[in-house]
Amino acid sequence: MTISDASLMKDRIINFLKIKGPSLPVHIAKAVGMDMLFTSAFLSELISNRMIKTSYMKVGTSPVYLLPEQDVGLERYIEYINGKEREALILLKNEKFLVDSEQEPAIKVAFRNLKDFAKAFEKDGKVIWRYFTENEGDYKKEEVPKSKPEEEAIEKSEGKEESAKKRKVKKMKGKVKKTAKKGDEKFFNKIKEHLAEENFEILDIMSFNKKDLVLKVKKGKEEKAVIAYDKRKITDKDILDAYKKAESMGLNYSIFSMGEAPKKTSFLITALKTLNSIEKVN
Repeated sequence: MTISDASLMKDRIINFLKIKGPSLPVHIAKAVGMDMLFTSAFLSELISNRMIKTSYMKVGTSPVYLLPEQDVGLERYIEYINGKEREALILLKNEKFLVDSEQEPAIKVAFRNLKDFAKAFEKDGKVIWRYFTENEGDYKKEEVPKSKPEEEAIEKSEGKEESAKKRKVKKMKGKVKKTAKKGDEKFFNKIKEHLAEENFEILDIMSFNKKDLVLKVKKGKEEKAVIAYDKRKITDKDILDAYKKAESMGLNYSIFSMGEAPKKTSFLITALKTLNSIEKVN
Protein backbone atom coordinates (compact mmCIF):
# COMPACT_ATOMS: atom_id res chain seq x y z
CA MET A 1 0.00 0.00 0.00
CA THR A 2 1.42 3.38 -1.04
CA ILE A 3 1.64 6.45 1.18
CA SER A 4 -1.20 8.07 -0.79
CA ASP A 5 -3.37 4.97 -0.33
CA ALA A 6 -2.66 4.97 3.41
CA SER A 7 -3.57 8.64 3.65
CA LEU A 8 -6.80 7.98 1.76
CA MET A 9 -7.76 5.20 4.15
CA LYS A 10 -7.17 7.43 7.17
CA ASP A 11 -9.35 10.11 5.61
CA ARG A 12 -12.09 7.54 5.00
CA ILE A 13 -12.00 6.46 8.65
CA ILE A 14 -12.20 10.04 9.91
CA ASN A 15 -15.01 10.92 7.50
CA PHE A 16 -16.93 7.84 8.56
CA LEU A 17 -16.64 8.85 12.22
CA LYS A 18 -17.73 12.40 11.37
CA ILE A 19 -20.91 11.04 9.81
CA LYS A 20 -21.70 8.09 12.07
CA GLY A 21 -20.19 9.26 15.36
CA PRO A 22 -18.60 6.86 17.90
CA SER A 23 -18.29 3.43 16.28
CA LEU A 24 -16.93 -0.06 16.78
CA PRO A 25 -13.92 -1.18 14.71
CA VAL A 26 -15.91 -3.89 12.96
CA HIS A 27 -18.28 -1.24 11.57
CA ILE A 28 -15.41 1.02 10.59
CA ALA A 29 -13.65 -1.82 8.75
CA LYS A 30 -16.81 -2.67 6.82
CA ALA A 31 -17.40 0.98 5.87
CA VAL A 32 -13.90 1.59 4.52
CA GLY A 33 -13.58 -1.82 2.86
CA MET A 34 -10.61 -3.21 4.79
CA ASP A 35 -10.09 -6.30 6.91
CA MET A 36 -9.82 -5.92 10.69
CA LEU A 37 -6.03 -6.31 10.76
CA PHE A 38 -5.36 -3.32 8.50
CA THR A 39 -8.17 -1.30 10.07
CA SER A 40 -6.72 -1.82 13.54
CA ALA A 41 -3.33 -0.67 12.33
CA PHE A 42 -4.75 2.55 10.88
CA LEU A 43 -6.84 3.17 14.00
CA SER A 44 -3.75 2.79 16.18
CA GLU A 45 -1.84 5.28 14.05
CA LEU A 46 -4.70 7.79 14.16
CA ILE A 47 -4.80 7.45 17.97
CA SER A 48 -1.03 8.01 18.18
CA ASN A 49 -1.48 11.21 16.18
CA ARG A 50 -4.37 12.21 18.47
CA MET A 51 -6.74 12.50 15.55
CA ILE A 52 -9.16 10.04 17.14
CA LYS A 53 -9.51 8.44 20.57
CA THR A 54 -11.14 5.44 22.25
CA SER A 55 -13.64 5.08 25.05
CA TYR A 56 -12.75 3.60 28.42
CA MET A 57 -15.84 1.39 28.24
CA LYS A 58 -15.81 -1.70 26.06
CA VAL A 59 -18.46 -3.36 23.97
CA GLY A 60 -17.52 -7.00 24.20
CA THR A 61 -13.73 -6.84 24.04
CA SER A 62 -13.42 -3.68 21.96
CA PRO A 63 -13.49 0.00 22.91
CA VAL A 64 -15.51 2.50 20.92
CA TYR A 65 -13.59 4.78 18.52
CA LEU A 66 -14.53 8.45 18.19
CA LEU A 67 -13.32 11.91 17.28
CA PRO A 68 -12.15 14.10 20.20
CA GLU A 69 -15.33 16.22 20.15
CA GLN A 70 -17.81 13.30 19.98
CA ASP A 71 -18.02 12.28 23.66
CA VAL A 72 -21.78 12.91 23.84
CA GLY A 73 -22.28 10.22 21.20
CA LEU A 74 -21.10 7.59 23.68
CA GLU A 75 -24.57 7.69 25.27
CA ARG A 76 -25.66 5.38 22.45
CA TYR A 77 -23.63 2.61 24.08
CA ILE A 78 -24.98 2.93 27.62
CA GLU A 79 -27.10 -0.19 27.03
CA TYR A 80 -23.89 -2.26 27.05
CA ILE A 81 -23.10 -1.28 30.65
CA ASN A 82 -24.44 -3.75 33.21
CA GLY A 83 -24.65 -4.45 36.92
CA LYS A 84 -23.78 -1.89 39.57
CA GLU A 85 -22.11 0.37 37.02
CA ARG A 86 -25.39 0.64 35.11
CA GLU A 87 -27.23 1.42 38.34
CA ALA A 88 -24.68 4.10 39.23
CA LEU A 89 -24.79 5.59 35.73
CA ILE A 90 -28.60 5.88 35.70
CA LEU A 91 -28.51 7.44 39.17
CA LEU A 92 -25.92 10.03 38.13
CA LYS A 93 -27.65 10.80 34.83
CA ASN A 94 -30.93 11.51 36.65
CA GLU A 95 -29.39 13.48 39.52
CA LYS A 96 -26.71 15.24 37.39
CA PHE A 97 -24.49 15.81 40.47
CA LEU A 98 -23.78 13.54 43.47
CA VAL A 99 -21.57 13.92 46.53
CA ASP A 100 -19.12 11.04 46.71
CA SER A 101 -19.17 10.72 50.52
CA GLU A 102 -22.96 10.25 50.50
CA GLN A 103 -22.90 7.20 48.22
CA GLU A 104 -22.71 3.54 49.19
CA PRO A 105 -19.30 1.87 48.62
CA ALA A 106 -20.39 -0.10 45.54
CA ILE A 107 -21.67 3.06 43.84
CA LYS A 108 -18.43 4.91 44.66
CA VAL A 109 -16.42 2.14 42.99
CA ALA A 110 -18.75 2.13 40.00
CA PHE A 111 -18.32 5.88 39.47
CA ARG A 112 -14.55 5.42 39.34
CA ASN A 113 -14.97 2.76 36.66
CA LEU A 114 -17.33 4.92 34.57
CA LYS A 115 -14.56 7.18 33.31
CA ASP A 116 -16.44 8.12 30.13
CA PHE A 117 -19.57 9.27 31.94
CA ALA A 118 -18.72 10.14 35.57
CA LYS A 119 -16.42 13.13 36.08
CA ALA A 120 -15.15 14.19 39.52
CA PHE A 121 -14.31 17.64 40.87
CA GLU A 122 -13.85 19.16 44.33
CA LYS A 123 -16.15 21.67 46.00
CA ASP A 124 -15.84 22.86 49.61
CA GLY A 125 -13.49 20.00 50.40
CA LYS A 126 -15.85 17.35 48.99
CA VAL A 127 -15.55 15.17 45.89
CA ILE A 128 -18.53 15.78 43.61
CA TRP A 129 -19.45 13.54 40.69
CA ARG A 130 -21.10 15.10 37.64
CA TYR A 131 -22.69 13.45 34.65
CA PHE A 132 -20.27 14.12 31.79
CA THR A 133 -22.64 16.41 29.86
CA GLU A 134 -23.08 18.72 32.88
CA ASN A 135 -20.86 21.70 33.67
CA GLU A 136 -19.16 22.11 37.04
CA GLY A 137 -20.46 25.65 37.27
CA ASP A 138 -24.07 24.40 37.34
CA TYR A 139 -23.54 22.55 40.60
CA LYS A 140 -25.43 24.02 43.53
CA LYS A 141 -24.67 23.03 47.08
CA GLU A 142 -27.49 21.03 48.69
CA GLU A 143 -29.38 22.41 51.67
CA VAL A 144 -27.44 21.74 54.88
CA PRO A 145 -29.06 18.86 56.80
CA LYS A 146 -30.01 19.05 60.46
CA SER A 147 -27.21 18.60 62.92
CA LYS A 148 -26.84 15.32 64.71
CA PRO A 149 -27.88 16.74 68.14
CA GLU A 150 -31.13 18.00 66.59
CA GLU A 151 -31.84 14.57 65.11
CA GLU A 152 -31.11 12.84 68.41
CA ALA A 153 -33.49 15.17 70.23
CA ILE A 154 -36.26 14.38 67.75
CA GLU A 155 -35.60 10.65 68.04
CA LYS A 156 -35.85 10.79 71.83
CA SER A 157 -39.18 12.55 71.72
CA GLU A 158 -40.82 10.68 68.86
CA GLY A 159 -39.00 7.36 68.71
CA LYS A 160 -36.31 6.29 66.26
CA GLU A 161 -38.59 4.49 63.83
CA GLU A 162 -41.07 7.36 63.52
CA SER A 163 -38.25 9.89 63.21
CA ALA A 164 -36.61 7.87 60.44
CA LYS A 165 -39.89 7.72 58.53
CA LYS A 166 -40.33 11.48 58.76
CA ARG A 167 -36.80 12.14 57.54
CA LYS A 168 -37.34 9.77 54.63
CA VAL A 169 -40.60 11.51 53.67
CA LYS A 170 -38.93 14.93 53.96
CA LYS A 171 -36.06 13.76 51.78
CA MET A 172 -38.50 12.40 49.19
CA LYS A 173 -40.46 15.66 49.15
CA GLY A 174 -37.25 17.61 48.75
CA LYS A 175 -36.35 15.45 45.79
CA VAL A 176 -39.73 16.13 44.20
CA LYS A 177 -39.32 19.89 44.61
CA LYS A 178 -35.84 19.70 43.16
CA THR A 179 -36.90 17.80 40.03
CA ALA A 180 -40.34 19.23 39.32
CA LYS A 181 -42.16 22.51 39.12
CA LYS A 182 -44.86 23.36 41.66
CA GLY A 183 -47.61 22.65 39.16
CA ASP A 184 -46.36 19.07 38.78
CA GLU A 185 -46.50 18.25 42.51
CA LYS A 186 -50.28 17.74 42.27
CA PHE A 187 -49.67 15.00 39.70
CA PHE A 188 -46.99 13.42 41.89
CA ASN A 189 -49.30 13.46 44.92
CA LYS A 190 -52.04 11.67 42.97
CA ILE A 191 -49.64 8.92 41.97
CA LYS A 192 -48.28 8.71 45.54
CA GLU A 193 -51.79 8.37 46.98
CA HIS A 194 -52.69 5.66 44.48
CA LEU A 195 -49.54 3.71 45.36
CA ALA A 196 -50.31 4.05 49.05
CA GLU A 197 -53.81 2.63 48.46
CA GLU A 198 -52.19 -0.35 46.73
CA ASN A 199 -49.71 -0.74 49.63
CA PHE A 200 -46.67 0.18 47.56
CA GLU A 201 -43.70 1.93 49.15
CA ILE A 202 -41.77 4.48 47.07
CA LEU A 203 -38.08 3.56 47.21
CA ASP A 204 -36.72 6.17 44.85
CA ILE A 205 -37.66 8.83 42.30
CA MET A 206 -35.63 7.95 39.23
CA SER A 207 -36.78 10.93 37.15
CA PHE A 208 -39.56 13.52 37.12
CA ASN A 209 -40.31 16.00 34.37
CA LYS A 210 -43.29 17.50 32.56
CA LYS A 211 -43.66 14.36 30.44
CA ASP A 212 -43.41 11.51 32.91
CA LEU A 213 -42.62 10.30 36.40
CA VAL A 214 -40.41 7.25 36.92
CA LEU A 215 -40.44 5.59 40.34
CA LYS A 216 -38.87 2.56 41.93
CA VAL A 217 -41.43 1.00 44.28
CA LYS A 218 -41.78 -2.02 46.54
CA LYS A 219 -44.66 -4.18 47.74
CA GLY A 220 -43.71 -6.96 50.12
CA LYS A 221 -40.49 -8.37 48.69
CA GLU A 222 -41.26 -7.37 45.11
CA GLU A 223 -39.61 -4.31 43.59
CA LYS A 224 -40.75 -2.84 40.30
CA ALA A 225 -40.74 0.33 38.22
CA VAL A 226 -43.74 2.62 37.86
CA ILE A 227 -43.85 4.95 34.89
CA ALA A 228 -46.63 7.54 35.19
CA TYR A 229 -47.81 9.88 32.43
CA ASP A 230 -49.63 13.12 33.17
CA LYS A 231 -51.96 12.72 30.20
CA ARG A 232 -55.41 11.36 29.43
CA LYS A 233 -54.34 8.95 26.70
CA ILE A 234 -51.16 6.96 26.36
CA THR A 235 -49.75 5.91 23.00
CA ASP A 236 -47.82 2.88 21.77
CA LYS A 237 -44.69 5.05 21.93
CA ASP A 238 -45.37 5.80 25.61
CA ILE A 239 -45.53 2.07 26.30
CA LEU A 240 -42.27 1.40 24.46
CA ASP A 241 -40.57 4.28 26.29
CA ALA A 242 -41.81 2.89 29.61
CA TYR A 243 -40.48 -0.55 28.70
CA LYS A 244 -37.03 0.88 27.91
CA LYS A 245 -36.91 2.83 31.17
CA ALA A 246 -37.90 -0.23 33.22
CA GLU A 247 -35.44 -2.43 31.32
CA SER A 248 -32.61 -0.01 32.13
CA MET A 249 -33.54 -0.45 35.82
CA GLY A 250 -33.70 -4.24 35.48
CA LEU A 251 -37.28 -4.32 36.79
CA ASN A 252 -40.80 -5.32 35.76
CA TYR A 253 -43.06 -2.32 35.42
CA SER A 254 -46.53 -0.81 35.55
CA ILE A 255 -47.82 2.22 33.66
CA PHE A 256 -50.06 4.83 35.28
CA SER A 257 -51.93 7.54 33.41
CA MET A 258 -54.67 10.04 34.15
CA GLY A 259 -57.08 8.20 31.87
CA GLU A 260 -57.79 4.75 30.46
CA ALA A 261 -55.60 3.06 27.89
CA PRO A 262 -57.00 2.95 24.31
CA LYS A 263 -59.11 -0.15 23.71
CA LYS A 264 -56.81 -1.46 20.99
CA THR A 265 -53.87 -1.20 23.41
CA SER A 266 -55.78 -3.05 26.14
CA PHE A 267 -56.71 -5.79 23.67
CA LEU A 268 -53.09 -6.09 22.54
CA ILE A 269 -51.81 -6.42 26.13
CA THR A 270 -54.40 -9.13 26.81
CA ALA A 271 -53.46 -10.96 23.60
CA LEU A 272 -49.73 -10.86 24.39
CA LYS A 273 -50.21 -12.50 27.79
CA THR A 274 -50.89 -15.87 26.16
CA LEU A 275 -48.61 -15.44 23.14
CA ASN A 276 -45.66 -17.86 23.11
CA SER A 277 -43.92 -16.74 19.92
CA ILE A 278 -44.29 -15.33 16.42
CA GLU A 279 -42.66 -17.62 13.86
CA LYS A 280 -41.96 -17.20 10.19
CA VAL A 281 -42.95 -20.17 8.04
CA ASN A 282 -40.90 -20.65 4.85
